[in-house]
Amino acid sequence: MADSSEGEEEGKLTGGSQQLVVDDDLREMGKKAAWSVSSYKPGNGVLSLRDDNLETYWQSDGAQPHLVNVQFQKKVKLQLVVLYVDFKLDESYTPGKISIRAGDGFHNLKEIKAVELVKPTGWMHISLSGNDPRETFVNTFMLQIAVLSNHLNGRDTHIRQIKVYGPRPNPIPLQPFQFTSTEFITYSAVR
Repeated sequence: MADSSEGEEEGKLTGGSQQLVVDDDLREMGKKAAWSVSSYKPGNGVLSLRDDNLETYWQSDGAQPHLVNVQFQKKVKLQLVVLYVDFKLDESYTPGKISIRAGDGFHNLKEIKAVELVKPTGWMHISLSGNDPRETFVNTFMLQIAVLSNHLNGRDTHIRQIKVYGPRPNPIPLQPFQFTSTEFITYSAVR
C-alpha cells in the first residue's frame, strides 16, 4: 500500500456533477471486487450501490459509522472513488463526513482520506492520491468507505451509487511499439 501522510487535512467537497465523467486513463474496478455493507434496510442493500440506477440507493440500518467494504482477490491500484449522493432528495440521509480506509483486510485498515460533503447533489469525486506527487494511487486488497456522520444529524444514510477507479494498464504489456512509417521501420530493431 502506498504510504500516506498521517493526519491528512480533511477536504470539503461541494456541488456535484450530474454526468459521470472520468479520465480515459482510468478504468472501473468495482466488478473485480466483493462488496458488502455494515447494515441495510430490506430492499436497499449492497446491490443498489452497483446497479447503475440513480433512483435506487443503499440505506443503512443501525448505528454509525455506516460501512461499505470493497474487497479484491489480489492487490489492485486504486486512484479514485466516485459517489452519487443527492441532498435535495435524501436530506438528513445524505452523508456529511466520509472516511476512506485501505489495507490488506479488516485487521489493518488505515484512513487515507477524510472528506466533508457539503449539501452534495450528484457525482462526488474523491481522489486517493496522496500529498506527494509520486503517490498517484493506493495499492490495496481492501477499501472501506465509512460514513461518519450525515447532514442534519441524520442517523441512517443513503448512497445511490459507488464507483472505484484504477489506472488503465498498458493494453499489450511487453509488446514492442509497431512503427508505421517506412523511415522508422528501416531503423527499428526486430526481436
